[in-house]
Amino acid sequence: MDKPRYSDEDLQEFREIIEKKIALAKRDYEDMMESIKNPHGNDIVDTMPTYKALEEGSLSQSKEELSMMAQRQLKFINGLEAALVRIENKTYGVCRVTGKLIPKERLRAVPHATLSIEAKQQQNN
Repeated sequence: MDKPRYSDEDLQEFREIIEKKIALAKRDYEDMMESIKNPHGNDIVDTMPTYKALEEGSLSQSKEELSMMAQRQLKFINGLEAALVRIENKTYGVCRVTGKLIPKERLRAVPHATLSIEAKQQQNN
């Protein structure tokens, strides 16, 4: 018996969705990295010395949070790129636990998903 898989037309639809999401995610990632570097931002040199320590602490925390967001964004991009590999291998959309097809609605919402809702719930229990 053949393993379940999506048709080439379905895979093409998912490829287009994923490629758009990758482009947006990379743009957002680059924006985050630019903000972390902050070469053109306002600096604290023109503020009163009293506020300098507070400003530096706030700036440090913001950069740390932005760095964490950038790391999550990079993980998201890697997940999407892995999904493109699964499309090439024609294994995209197959739950890695149950072996069944993940519903199209789920894949449209979370295109890098590798688990069906059923498998995800079992994993969380």
